[in-house]
Amino acid sequence: MNSESSDFPASANRKDVAGGTLYIVATPIGNLDDLSARATKVLAGVDVVAAEDTRHSGRLLSHLGLQKRLIALHDHNEKDRAAGLLAELAAGRDVALISDAGTPLISDPGYVLVREARASGFSVSPIPGACALVAALSAAGLPTDRFLFVGFLPAKRSGRRSGLESLANEVATLVFYESPHRILESLRDIGEVLGAGREVVLGREITKTFETFYSGSVGEVLAELEQDAHGTRGEFVVMVRGAEARPGNSEATTMDVDRVLTVLLAELPVKKVAKMAAELTGLSKNELYQRALALKDG
Repeated sequence: MNSESSDFPASANRKDVAGGTLYIVATPIGNLDDLSARATKVLAGVDVVAAEDTRHSGRLLSHLGLQKRLIALHDHNEKDRAAGLLAELAAGRDVALISDAGTPLISDPGYVLVREARASGFSVSPIPGACALVAALSAAGLPTDRFLFVGFLPAKRSGRRSGLESLANEVATLVFYESPHRILESLRDIGEVLGAGREVVLGREITKTFETFYSGSVGEVLAELEQDAHGTRGEFVVMVRGAEARPGNSEATTMDVDRVLTVLLAELPVKKVAKMAAELTGLSKNELYQRALALKDG
């Protein structure tokens, strides 16, 4: 069976076959008091806990006074472990899936297991709770009626910039996760590709003792982060205001952009033209650079 298939599984949320239930249990992202009473009850009642890191999850279970059979399930072994966990469900045993922090499957393992469990007719039940992106968005002051969660940007600069360029015209609020050792590089790339004036809100160490929010233009937040002695510590949620919606047909928009580029090309080199046009229009600097080159060559 191809677990990556786009075909929707035959089963819905009902239980089509006899067996146990797979519970998707959200765990705290920092503050242990955020674990719900329902999540605690479910973890106490299941037969097996599938965990991203058994040592980390073992400490959480110990804190709750629980001793459970733990099975490691992470990015590198999920396809192999899914069959064994399905066998547990088939034998009538309930299984809880947890990640190191937050809601499983949100930039965490679990997709293959959930997909195959549903396709096999087992009941899959979510136990909601903490989720870093939702928590950060709720306090960011950015539009939340429409947002696009991108997960982690590529680690390599070329891939990261390429990914950002593809999002340059997205009008929804953009949400990324980022690690402490790449946060400054990512912010610089966001400023260069999306524009240093684009509004950004950074949530650091959400729900933890040193929870901090930074907000302003990309340039302002980058400067504040560089000056903060603790600025590159902890996990980050990066939220960027979407591009301004541009009414009108694409042909008219292209004509307007070409006009801006033509005026700037009369006074400036192509590289500076692309940078200024990106700040003025909110469009991709790379695309504008290529367009400016084409206009200059006639």
